[in-house]
Amino acid sequence: MTDFKKVFIDTAPFIYFLENSSRYMESIGKFFTKCTKENIQIVTSTLTIEEYLVLPYSNGKVEYVDNFKRFIEYMNIEVVDIDSNIAEQGAKIRGQYKNFKAMDALQIATAIVKECDMFFTNDKQLRQEKELPCMTMEDI
Repeated sequence: MTDFKKVFIDTAPFIYFLENSSRYMESIGKFFTKCTKENIQIVTSTLTIEEYLVLPYSNGKVEYVDNFKRFIEYMNIEVVDIDSNIAEQGAKIRGQYKNFKAMDALQIATAIVKECDMFFTNDKQLRQEKELPCMTMEDI
């Protein structure tokens, strides 16, 4: 795992951790332990909240909603609203990387605007973006 002091976390790592993914639980647990021990600031966006909560709401699993909210609070995660500055940065990213979806570009744009030094996801395609280092589950 590389050194970083401020990390943006995409939606998938939250899902793997909070839903106890057998495939990734050990590695994501190490990641969050590192963040806690080394006082690494964690950032995410309101898009993560929207993406994460779709399945719990559609399946009626309110406990997942509550667990997610408690985890965000417990870990003192900064949740950033998408504003026009982030939207413009996202448009630049989509202009440069033709196959990026709007949600992915906005997530990366948020990380750039908030001056994160690492982007943590499990979407290997996002490694194409060169302004911000990208780490996936396999990198842990």
